[in-house]
Amino acid sequence: MLLSLRRIGKRYGAVEALRDVDLDVAEGDVLSICGDNGAGKSTLIRIISGAQEPSAGAISVRGVAVRFRSPHDAHAAGIATIYQDLALAPHLAIWQNVFLGAELTRFGLLDKARMRAQAAGYMARLGGSLGDMDVAVENLSGGQRQAVAIARALRLNAALIVMDEPTAALGVKETARVLDLIRRLKADRKTIILVSHNMADVCAVASRVAIFKSGCKVIDRTAARLDPDALAHMVMTGKDVG
Repeated sequence: MLLSLRRIGKRYGAVEALRDVDLDVAEGDVLSICGDNGAGKSTLIRIISGAQEPSAGAISVRGVAVRFRSPHDAHAAGIATIYQDLALAPHLAIWQNVFLGAELTRFGLLDKARMRAQAAGYMARLGGSLGDMDVAVENLSGGQRQAVAIARALRLNAALIVMDEPTAALGVKETARVLDLIRRLKADRKTIILVSHNMADVCAVASRVAIFKSGCKVIDRTAARLDPDALAHMVMTGKDVG
């Protein structure tokens, strides 16, 4: 197992957002986290990403116990999270966003040529057709912006990439592009946790589905032979259709 969570709980005062959550993520999985609003998905992702510490429970990466006190700790363990807002700087170029906060230098100066070349390499791994790394992110489409955010995760050498609602507010063509990016990541032996309300997207790319309800994991099963209607029924009722 790449990532294992055991009896994870999270309280905010009297509110119990997560309760006794066990979750295993195997290398090469595309695990989709599904559930209604308030089910605990966002809290779980914040814990995995290091943005918040759990109130109870244990986390291990490749069998080694870890404690994430910050996103930097999660990055060091090979976990990168791409939130719905992507956290990109729209006025900066592609290469600047890929290396934002981790710029390469040479003789005390920014090594722009090396960062441009490496950014182009990451984008090429994702099948990107963008050749100009100096294009400002604000001029890119939604799917292309997702590719830039993923390229930054590749630069972090992440083994596990968490994607929070990556197709939200995207059209049909751009959604298809993002789903293709997920398939390319899987082919590149990356592990994905996909949080999504779009049942069709989940059925298109997920190998496993974990469904949460009222802070508890109620279903954890293979996504094989699941269709969007059956998955939506499971999310609403919390019961496996078999």
